[in-house]
Amino acid sequence: MDRHEPLAGVTSIRTRLAVLVGASVVVAALVGALGTDVGVPLWISLPVTIALALVVTRWLATGMTTPLREMTAAASRVAAGHYDVRVTDSRTDEIGALSRALSSMARDLGAADEHRRRLVATVAHELRTPLAAQQALLENLVDGVTAPDDAALQQALHQSERLGALVADLLDLSRDDGRGAPMTPQRVPVRELLDRAVGEAALQGRSVELVARVDPEDLVVTADRGRLQQVLANLVDNALRHSPEAGTVTLRAALAGPDHWSLTVEDEGPGLAPDRAERLFDRFGSGGDAAGGTGLGLAIVGWVAAMHGGRVEALPPREGSSPGARLRMTLPLDPSARLQEPVMSTPDPALPAPTVPTVAPLPDVLDQPRGWVRRWWPERDERPQTRAVGVALAVGALAAVVLPGHDPGLGLLLVLVAGGVSLWVASPRRSRPLSFVVAALALPLALTTVLRADFGLVVLALLTAAVLAMLACTGARSLPGVAAGVLAWPGAALRGLPLLDRTLRASARRGQVWSTVRVAAISLVLLLVFGGLLASSDAVLGSWVDAALPEIGDDAVFRVFTFVFFAGVTLCGLYVAINPPAVDAVEPSAAVGYRVPPREWQVPLVVVIAVFVAWLAAQAASLVGGHEYVLRTTGVTYAESAREGFAQLALVTALTIGLVSLVRTWGRAERAADRRLRTGLCTALCVLALLVVGSALRRMALYQEAYGWTVTRVAADLLEIWFGVVLLGVLVSLYVPWRRWSGRFVVLTGAATMLVLTVGDVSAFVAGRNIARYEATGRIDTEYLTSMSADAAPTIHASSLPRDVKACALARWSDPDEGVPAWNLSRHRAQEIARVYVGDPAAATCPSGPRWS
Repeated sequence: MDRHEPLAGVTSIRTRLAVLVGASVVVAALVGALGTDVGVPLWISLPVTIALALVVTRWLATGMTTPLREMTAAASRVAAGHYDVRVTDSRTDEIGALSRALSSMARDLGAADEHRRRLVATVAHELRTPLAAQQALLENLVDGVTAPDDAALQQALHQSERLGALVADLLDLSRDDGRGAPMTPQRVPVRELLDRAVGEAALQGRSVELVARVDPEDLVVTADRGRLQQVLANLVDNALRHSPEAGTVTLRAALAGPDHWSLTVEDEGPGLAPDRAERLFDRFGSGGDAAGGTGLGLAIVGWVAAMHGGRVEALPPREGSSPGARLRMTLPLDPSARLQEPVMSTPDPALPAPTVPTVAPLPDVLDQPRGWVRRWWPERDERPQTRAVGVALAVGALAAVVLPGHDPGLGLLLVLVAGGVSLWVASPRRSRPLSFVVAALALPLALTTVLRADFGLVVLALLTAAVLAMLACTGARSLPGVAAGVLAWPGAALRGLPLLDRTLRASARRGQVWSTVRVAAISLVLLLVFGGLLASSDAVLGSWVDAALPEIGDDAVFRVFTFVFFAGVTLCGLYVAINPPAVDAVEPSAAVGYRVPPREWQVPLVVVIAVFVAWLAAQAASLVGGHEYVLRTTGVTYAESAREGFAQLALVTALTIGLVSLVRTWGRAERAADRRLRTGLCTALCVLALLVVGSALRRMALYQEAYGWTVTRVAADLLEIWFGVVLLGVLVSLYVPWRRWSGRFVVLTGAATMLVLTVGDVSAFVAGRNIARYEATGRIDTEYLTSMSADAAPTIHASSLPRDVKACALARWSDPDEGVPAWNLSRHRAQEIARVYVGDPAAATCPSGPRWS
């Protein structure tokens, strides 16, 4: 198996595709089953499975697309008029046949182009000489230098006849598509045909003897008399032009078997060079010569011979005689049917160019995706990135060592810092102000792994940090650009495969990497097969093997999955950092050229504004009527009404932001009046939506006063506040031209909100608010209190709650973290506090109800 093209031995492209799909499915199934069996989380096992399937697919597909890319490059060169391309592919499948057909097409087009240039040059040369002579003669006649006698007129007639003969040859030669004049077969006495040709040639006045010999003398054939006369005239004219003074031209006609006859014309001239003899009868193949011929007549000879179902060839000179040319035409005695007029052959010309270059595989260029992908995501640095691959492997190895078997803590922080620093160092944008702003926001978010014990909040913080990392790497400004940048991180698993392939190839060329891998793999397989069989056959050897080999359990497999996951994620991030895509080129307005007419967006906006006004009227009625009015009208308390409407109001806020963005993107406003109206309607909508934000926050505050505080409710408040900030930004952008910076504004304000939610210790804040409520009312939700994370432990411990309530809430944190990689500040404090309550009888008799008072 060739490592550069593993499926080179498969002779069908369909079989290759079947093997490719089957192998990737098998690898995905095996890896997925293995991950499920050892308990690997889905968020790790699924990306690893997909990544390994992609690697196998990429490896098996090596060499399959390279010929297609070479043919694409070759076709582009041919379309540009460069026919000196050849695609080298010795495969026998459909792609190989296509590459050979493309090479043949390029060769034929090159030959046709060469013939065209020869024709133009030949015709221009041949027409220039008689035209110049005729023009000079006519000028002399006009000026009176030459008398208009018979000799002058005869000279002018001779020049005109030469031009007419040349034009006639060109017309005959242009009939190469089978639609020329029909052939008219008739009985032709060969002796009469040759004698007439000799007589016409004698009129030219050349001092060359012509000899005609026919065997048998009464030879009669069936052919087109006019075509044969044309052939004979061309052959005789060619021989006369090349024969020396007092030379002899011999015409021989004889039987050539029972069904054919031959016509041979010999001269005593200099003969034919071997390379010229091979293409003597091709169109313009012989070109000009020293005797002044164009080569058109001999091309017509070959054409007429093929029309009759025969052939014409150049024979070698006879031994012991002059080296003159010997041209023989062989025809059937009686063609049985009218033959289709043949296409004049155009074999490969001997092009004057000394070399015919081959389109060699260029991985650095041919491995690049074409079209919009490359325009949107160009590879700015195509050099092999050995260092980046090494860094990714190091981060993966660190994660495999410190993460499995431990809760999120110091180990995860080390992995995140290592990955983040590697992205910052690899990015060419690291010195820009945005990178420092992102670092100032991302580092506290990463610190939540050691500052906060609520894993849900840690996940949200890390996802926000990932968005910030892609913002710094791509430099996105618009909101679609930010979204494209986030999608670029997983997309790099596909886009970066060519660069990874080049890096591995470069590493293999510098050393014996692949050789070492093959030797190790073969040795391992042989060791497992023979060692397993022999160890199972002998108890002593089996005990030695058990003592020497470490036990490979689920933990080792888990670590392998962790290594592949974090190494792959880091490598994808490094690719985006090194080759950031042009994310701001993603413009939804450019993708969809249609614009909504003014009336079709103005009326809907007015309707939405009217709905907002009706909602405001309802809010005013509730505010004036108070709690009793709401209870009498809806049947629910004011607090319950507030809780039921918060989610809808938050969704209305988000939809308003989207609606305003859609109208500004696709709403047609060509007139100044339409633009002013659009700005006014969008402003009114944003102001009304800000009132919705205030109402939603007020509703949540009323509900929390009635039923207590939770982390989820505080997170909902912060989300609505963030929506309000974004809405303010949209409102400002209606009057200030900073819309292209909307993406950064949304991400940075969202990151700041996430910092408040995570680093701000929301759990302690919620616990403190609920304890203050207990101190005021004597009521607290003990079930929720005991379910809070370790972040709230110091607040609960320092509160005025009864000891039994504290014991129920804090005793469960007494188990210490396992090792340094799992160290977490909040859990560590909770463990220190929990020791005070360990063994307290109240911890075993916690209240079971949802309320305690």
